[in-house]
Amino acid sequence: MITYSNLYDNNNMQKIAEKGCIKVFEHQKDLSVNASSAIGAYYASEMNVRKRQVLIELDGNAFTIQAGAMQWISGHVSMTSGIKGVGDFLGKALASKVTKEATAKPEYKGNGLVMLEPTYKHILLEDISQWGSMVLEDGLFLACDSSIKQNIVARTTFSSAAAGREGLFNLCLTGDGIAVLESPVPREELIEFDLRDDEIKIDGNMAIAWSNSLKFTVERSSKSLIGSAVSGEGLVNVYRGSGKVLMAPVG
Repeated sequence: MITYSNLYDNNNMQKIAEKGCIKVFEHQKDLSVNASSAIGAYYASEMNVRKRQVLIELDGNAFTIQAGAMQWISGHVSMTSGIKGVGDFLGKALASKVTKEATAKPEYKGNGLVMLEPTYKHILLEDISQWGSMVLEDGLFLACDSSIKQNIVARTTFSSAAAGREGLFNLCLTGDGIAVLESPVPREELIEFDLRDDEIKIDGNMAIAWSNSLKFTVERSSKSLIGSAVSGEGLVNVYRGSGKVLMAPVG
């Protein structure tokens, strides 16, 4: 049996989000400072630049975590590579070449706690079942229920990658369960579009996640070259069909 002190009852480490077996803690101040760094740490905290950590409370279930993200584990928790055979390894090795994802993401299973490394990024807890299949921008994935299937999807057209300043391939999450994502902006700033046989056009790669059911292309902002020139927008990213888009309005 393990008891915990200064974890759940730490006044400086406040719980800011919770979903399923996931808790997100935020360090209100950086207490490990000295005289030369105290001023910078103070203003960082005032501007919401704070360290955040994800705690996973396992109760017989399993979670897949980005390689290198684990800080500590406690209890009867086992770790595997997350690779199921030679074929699976070759497939994941190929996928890692076309995305920024690691070849192997370790899987933690059992009864106990898994704490992830602190990050200054903002943490999103997304129910994948509400998305159907969720496509992620590179670098967002942190962890997910191991029941969620991970696969690589290609852009609909080459132009959507080249003209849209995007990669050709993205990580796609499918199934039931919670995904933990690292966002460049807080959830309060993200705009969520819910499309029903419609479309949205976004100038630049501001969308951080979208439903795999949507068709993504890059098109001129106007049907005519003169119209595009007048608008000053040129090419825009277009998401068309039925599904969701999560957009960061600021970079």
